[in-house]
Amino acid sequence: MERLQKVMAQAGIASRRKSEEYIIEGRVKVNGIIVRELGTKVSEDDYIEVDDKPIRQERKVYILMNKPRNCVTTVSDDRNRPTVMDFLKDVHARVYPVGRLDFDTTGALILTNDGKLTNLLTHPSSEVNKTYIATCKGIATDEDLEPLRKGVMLDDGKTSPAQVEIIKINEDKNTSIIRIIIHEGRNREVKRMMEYVGYEVIKLNREGIGNLTTKGLYQGQYRRLTKEEVKDLYDLVKKK
Repeated sequence: MERLQKVMAQAGIASRRKSEEYIIEGRVKVNGIIVRELGTKVSEDDYIEVDDKPIRQERKVYILMNKPRNCVTTVSDDRNRPTVMDFLKDVHARVYPVGRLDFDTTGALILTNDGKLTNLLTHPSSEVNKTYIATCKGIATDEDLEPLRKGVMLDDGKTSPAQVEIIKINEDKNTSIIRIIIHEGRNREVKRMMEYVGYEVIKLNREGIGNLTTKGLYQGQYRRLTKEEVKDLYDLVKKK
């Protein structure tokens, strides 16, 4: 941690004394909030602006969240619903969700300020596997699910072949738990695929993205990715 005026001076904004004047005048923001206290200390994760202009390139931040139910995968919501950003309590960088999960869908979600990685992961050609666990009404059979392994025709085109496995059948509750691995990112794709073969999804969780899983994270919890995990993501999309 360094004093704000020292960081400003090191960034070439002005001398320390002049930087102190900028702070007192209310011209400096830290993480979007005007700071007037000269003793304020900042870290490399803090986003600093002078006259609404960033003083240095924002450090790249990569987060894996276990998205909870009943929140939207956006930065803000015009209907005042909870968003995934509400759960990022100690992240000062301006990160954004990579792709989306439905309001009632839980599971793995990447958030980052790395625009290049975001574009690579969301591009149709990326083909990064996403693993879902779907709880469906009815007793599923392999025969019923076979069309998903070949691709089915939805209203926005034919899906790519999916990996599908029945994990558990509960005859008392008349439900089936199914693992589905796809690499596309269409709107409500898994739910629509299951509807196509006659099963309604009543609960959906994205278990993993590529080699990343939500293991060890409760819903609403998150962690920063390691350098190796970020490299693995880049390697996945560069291979395509």
